[in-house]
Amino acid sequence: MSVRVRQHVNPLSQKFQAAVVPLDWEACYGAPHAPLHLDIGAARGRFLLALAQQRRDWNFLGLEIREPLVQSANDDRDRLSLSNLHYLFCNANVHLENVLDFLPPGVLRYVTIQFPDPWFKKRHQKRRVVQPELVNALAQALPPGGQVLLQSDVLEVAESMVDRFEAHPHFRTQSPQWLPQNPLPVPTEREIATLRRGDPVYRQMFVKTLP
Repeated sequence: MSVRVRQHVNPLSQKFQAAVVPLDWEACYGAPHAPLHLDIGAARGRFLLALAQQRRDWNFLGLEIREPLVQSANDDRDRLSLSNLHYLFCNANVHLENVLDFLPPGVLRYVTIQFPDPWFKKRHQKRRVVQPELVNALAQALPPGGQVLLQSDVLEVAESMVDRFEAHPHFRTQSPQWLPQNPLPVPTEREIATLRRGDPVYRQMFVKTLP
């Protein structure tokens, strides 16, 4: 069933400040201590839905601020009886640290932040998801060698995300140039549409260094 929701919501509005519902990790995943791929801004969840079917030995967690999309994505997961996938209604701008506290120690290995809302106006850029607090939270949760993949079709947004991660002492880029190819076997819907138009996708991978 198609779910119609607003394309953009303000993560700093009072509506999205309520505490996130704690995750029962053992109930969500069949193999709770498998390595985890975290997708921040999962939208309709189709990217993770496809990836979870290909990589059954990994767990996948999608965070999304628009609750109807989370409900629909979990319904899709249930129809496929996937025990390695869960979507959580969450405001990552505010509650990422709380979510990371739900994770069993050492499971987080891979993070994707793909095509986030650009918030072009200067006064709105504090609404962008990649802020120093988010980068620091990921640095604390990822083990050495953990990876973060960033993607955007907006150069300014991609550069801003890269600048945030480069400013943290525990992350280093995997390449001095934009990555020419997606290292993952599944593209997002936005990536597919962007490439079909002949427009560029700006990608960068960061690796967590030793503490």
